[in-house]
Amino acid sequence: MSESLTWRVPTWVFVVLPAYNEAENLGPLLEEIDLALSEEGLAYTVVLVDDGSADDTLGVARGYQGRLTIEIVEHEQNRGLGETIRDGLRYAAAACGPRDIVIAMDADNTHTPGLIRSMVRLVREGNDVVIASRYQRGAYIRGVPFHRQLLSLGASWIFRLTFPIRGVRDYTCGYRAYRGTLLQEAFQRFGDDFVEQSGFQCMVDILLKLREMDVIFAEAPLILRYDKKAGASKMKVFQTVVGTLRLLAKRRFATRADRRFARTSKGR
Repeated sequence: MSESLTWRVPTWVFVVLPAYNEAENLGPLLEEIDLALSEEGLAYTVVLVDDGSADDTLGVARGYQGRLTIEIVEHEQNRGLGETIRDGLRYAAAACGPRDIVIAMDADNTHTPGLIRSMVRLVREGNDVVIASRYQRGAYIRGVPFHRQLLSLGASWIFRLTFPIRGVRDYTCGYRAYRGTLLQEAFQRFGDDFVEQSGFQCMVDILLKLREMDVIFAEAPLILRYDKKAGASKMKVFQTVVGTLRLLAKRRFATRADRRFARTSKGR
């Protein structure tokens, strides 16, 4: 295709869903995704990464293959959210054209697909990463225990103080839009190390890696609907908090070591 006609190529949206035992939630979510994107006239592909589910998550996903465009990546054994989201992002990035956008969201039906429209628009306006944020005006949280909300708010302040990123308040929400070409650059630069963390702290890990690149971040107000989720949360809160603090300490130490090395090298 000639360069003069590349602007005619429509944006394709890849929706990455890391899934582990989400048979009850997956069907309603896929239907909402199809409804939201079809109403906006957005062409899309769902990339579902099943992380060794013990329930019928795979069966539900396969049942939708004839009704919407869905690609399935399978882990024979449970590997954790980090590898699952990494494999989904890598799969989508490899398929992306220059105008395409990758949406990552939870497969438990707590993230409302109607927000994709706003996130895609913000990427089209020039942002590279758009985060669905609990800390923007207009955000609404339903069904999340109060102590979890306090922990998330405290973590947000710690992240902003230790690793400030312009335009970012919510470092842990997995509902994000990425410019496809940015993900391609990130995987080329970091390889599998783009997502090193195995647990829920992998979302912070991704942001800290992108922070090293020339990235424009933005946020959109999130409507979080935990009241729609079937089944218990899979997040182990204590392990996630400890793992995230270890990640921040490791990265903070590495940053200081790099600065000392730079000063020493300059003084030679």
